[in-house]
Amino acid sequence: MNRKQFLLLTIYVAILSISKTFAQDHFRIMFYNVENLFDTKHDSLKNDYDYLPGGFMNWSDWKYWEKQRNIGRVITAVGEMQSPALVGLCEIENDSVIFDLTKRSPIRAQEYEYLVTNSPDVRGIDVALLYQRHKFKLIEKNEYELILSKKDARPTRNILHAVGQVISGDTLDVFVCHWPSRYGGQLESEGGRIDAAQLLRNKADSLFAIRQNANIIIMGDFNDYPDNRSIYKILKARSLNYHLSKHELYNMFFHRIKERDFGTLKYQGQWNVIDQFIVSGNLLMEKASVKIDNNEAHIFKAEFLTEKDEKYGGIRPYRTNLGPRYIGGFSDHLPIFMDLIINSE
Repeated sequence: MNRKQFLLLTIYVAILSISKTFAQDHFRIMFYNVENLFDTKHDSLKNDYDYLPGGFMNWSDWKYWEKQRNIGRVITAVGEMQSPALVGLCEIENDSVIFDLTKRSPIRAQEYEYLVTNSPDVRGIDVALLYQRHKFKLIEKNEYELILSKKDARPTRNILHAVGQVISGDTLDVFVCHWPSRYGGQLESEGGRIDAAQLLRNKADSLFAIRQNANIIIMGDFNDYPDNRSIYKILKARSLNYHLSKHELYNMFFHRIKERDFGTLKYQGQWNVIDQFIVSGNLLMEKASVKIDNNEAHIFKAEFLTEKDEKYGGIRPYRTNLGPRYIGGFSDHLPIFMDLIINSE
């Protein structure tokens, strides 16, 4: 091989390398429990009195817009150099607050479209999904009302299901959920979360049956831990340490729950993982056209989202209110995120 041939070969290899690099499209997904994003207007069908001017929380337009700016700041920070493609949110009051967030707050420049549930929750709490249309082409939107087995149980949040296509042509099935709380005690309230887990398991099984390569992403505040019965036994979300199968669900945080100070919520001095990503095995396969980068999910524990924990030591999430006292923080939860690598060749 002469010098000219060697130079041409070198250039060709370089071009192939660049093409391969651009074939990988980074696609960040985040989830965030934003802690009571209420507007200041009364919904006549809901018990939102605490978050009205003059109510228990003494909510105001100024506090509302400051919270909107704070949420936008978190979304921008999680996105780093580019906006997250998908943002799941819970503890939002209605369509109006998400319109304000995406169209009237500083993140309007990120050009998010959105989906919001219309749940029977007594306080009016819903879940939402923000998405960027050039990264996620919405095909279908559904929401599933959770019918609770316990007859006198309080109505809860619907589960949001968005079906969309990414740049490679692959389909993503994205679920956003906020399972029933532990109000009244973990065991006493467990039935509602088991009902939610069974509903989601049924939906996942249906998708496994109709899609050869199901790309399922379930994100939310589950109000249970990865090793609790609802998630591990009923939803059957396994640890990443289990053998991988395309037709099973895996919890991205299960294998890390024993780590010290690892969690999204701090309760009585202990960090707990109740905000989670649960995914289908296809997204964890090395040769999949859409896969989770390094098979990892992360908790975004930026310094500005935390404050010193004077009572228990260490740090805790810097929240908006402590009881009725406004302190101007962000949320009592930390956001979570993960990246997809999409082979767009």
